[in-house]
Amino acid sequence: MHAKTDSEVTSLAPSSPPRSPTSRGGGRHPVYYVQSPSRDSHDGEKTATSVHSTPALSPMGSPRHSVGRDSSSSRFSGHPKRKGDGAKSSGGRKGAPPGKGWQEIGVIEEEGLLDDDDERRGIPKRCKYFLIFVLGFVVLFSFFALVLWGASRSQKPQIAMKSITFENFIIQAGTDASLVPTDMATTNSTVKFTYRNTGTFFGIHVTADAFQLSYSQLTLASGDLKKFYQARSSRRTVSVGVVGNKVPLYGGGPTLTAGNTGSKGSTTKVAPVPMILRTTIHSRAYVLGALVKPKFTRAIECKVLMNPAKLNKPISLDKACIYL
Repeated sequence: MHAKTDSEVTSLAPSSPPRSPTSRGGGRHPVYYVQSPSRDSHDGEKTATSVHSTPALSPMGSPRHSVGRDSSSSRFSGHPKRKGDGAKSSGGRKGAPPGKGWQEIGVIEEEGLLDDDDERRGIPKRCKYFLIFVLGFVVLFSFFALVLWGASRSQKPQIAMKSITFENFIIQAGTDASLVPTDMATTNSTVKFTYRNTGTFFGIHVTADAFQLSYSQLTLASGDLKKFYQARSSRRTVSVGVVGNKVPLYGGGPTLTAGNTGSKGSTTKVAPVPMILRTTIHSRAYVLGALVKPKFTRAIECKVLMNPAKLNKPISLDKACIYL
């Protein structure tokens, strides 16, 4: 009995108070000692008592209980733990169930991994859907624009030259800018034509090159068309003034005169003068803004005979023009 160590006696002193059993002889009371259970005992009841009475154990001192905690927290968190981790976790928070901290950490880690996976998978899908949407929109829009362009090309505007009227045509002597004497021609005329827009779903902006009246290689008169807009399915009559003021004829003057007549002197008569009227009319339609804007060009060439006897009378151009 005296071979017990001091540590065992000290640990047993508060948990096993001495008893005072009744002695039959009334003499000295005997002293009883209760031996502490060994740590290597395999008794299930003592082991359970030792576990509940000892809240914190060293990881190296109780490997069996650490393994038990590890298996418990593995069931909750789903991740295997090293030996001693469960004991450290339990020792850090007194009274907490075994493996509770590792369960929370495991859930947070799994949620973070799921969020990362969703983010990595979601971005490529969104980009893919966006690219598909953009490509589909471009294809459909291009097809729609192509259909509009084809439909508009088949609805060309119609141009018809109507008449030209000469107000006057005078040939007189004069000098050019370098003071060289020559014959000078002055012309005033008006050209009329009709313009019809056959388009049913678009308007047209109309411009034209200069209207020119020429004799041989000499340009006697010219005029500009004022730009205008023609609404869909409509028509109008356009007038253009073609004017030339004192245009030098140089060597072409004598061919334009008839000769001298009269008793009191000589007068100059103008013979009929063949002329050519040229112009090019440009039409542009804005069907779909600046994306679909078909352009129509029509070159016109008309043969005109200027007769001094028909001044201020319209000369028909219905059968005298060629449309290119």
